[in-house]
Amino acid sequence: SRILAGPWATMLLGDMGATVIKLERPRLGDDTRSWGPPFLPRDATSNAVSDGRSISTYFMSVNRSKKSLAVNLKNERGKAICRRLATEWADVVVENFKVGTMDGLG
Repeated sequence: SRILAGPWATMLLGDMGATVIKLERPRLGDDTRSWGPPFLPRDATSNAVSDGRSISTYFMSVNRSKKSLAVNLKNERGKAICRRLATEWADVVVENFKVGTMDGLG
């Protein structure tokens, strides 16, 4: 999930001890990685950064304690990975795509 509602809900789940895996687009990541200012200097974090120098403090705050996995949900391998995570591992799946997007992805 991305933007605000999903990241906030999953942040709270992570704060309460849940293991949260955030799925991001390969090579692009989450749009909010570049939201700012303010930005956190690159040397303050080991996470991938959007511009090579800094990362959004908003992104870091709402995605704290989450693991991140780059998955292409438009190809079959990515869909299979997502289905396996959702059916064999997850207790909860949170998504906040536009209405119909998940149906379109299969």
